[in-house]
Amino acid sequence: MALIDDIREDLKQAMLGKDKLRTSTLRLVLAAATNKEIEKGEFLTDEEMLSVLSSEAKKRRESVVEYKKGNREDLAEKEEAEIEILKKYLPEQLTEEDLQNLVKEAIAQTEAQDPKDMGKVMQALMPKVKGRVDGRAVSDLVKKFLTT
Repeated sequence: MALIDDIREDLKQAMLGKDKLRTSTLRLVLAAATNKEIEKGEFLTDEEMLSVLSSEAKKRRESVVEYKKGNREDLAEKEEAEIEILKKYLPEQLTEEDLQNLVKEAIAQTEAQDPKDMGKVMQALMPKVKGRVDGRAVSDLVKKFLTT
């Protein structure tokens, strides 16, 4: 069963169970997926659906930061609860240690020497970590390793 079908089935169950937060979160994800399908002109693959889910989770993480800056803990908690719902569909997130090991491997594989080689390292690394860690964290770590 495709990932999008799993989400649709979970949406039905959330609606039957009158779980308002899960229902609204899954509806927003499916709306984003539908928009992506319309833009693309065909159905999404599971990999593309993971990209949509990652994007939705990232939006919510950014919202949490902004809500906390604005002392809106109630809204930050709602966004965090939505992130927990989305985590069910995302691959397991990498630990800092695992990410460091993957960055070191990519640097060795590409024989990168300095920050000018960052593009090569990122190109080799991103397919391995896509959806499992924030791209900015990867970029920052690669930059750190290449400048030391």
